[in-house]
Amino acid sequence: MTLPPIAPLGADFQIPGVTAPDPVAGASGTGGSFGDVLTQQISNLTALQENAASASQSLANGSATDVSSVVTAVEKAQLAMQLAGQIRTKGSEAINDIFHTQI
Repeated sequence: MTLPPIAPLGADFQIPGVTAPDPVAGASGTGGSFGDVLTQQISNLTALQENAASASQSLANGSATDVSSVVTAVEKAQLAMQLAGQIRTKGSEAINDIFHTQI
């Protein structure tokens, strides 16, 4: 007795009433790759750091007129950096979990 091979599920396979999900939209609103989104967010982090550094420098020089905007810029940069660190930590933990998964 021979069994016929199982045909692979291709693009023509559809379940009635179920549609494929849209790709995840990137930060710019267009569907982008994970690397593109990551690169853009790192650029945003760099911009926040540079803005905080220039605001702090202007405060040290005495040219800053609004101290609260300087504090806000520095806090935004600090929180963004903490978030980036937490994301990196969670990513490394996920990779370690994958590597330690036994098959």
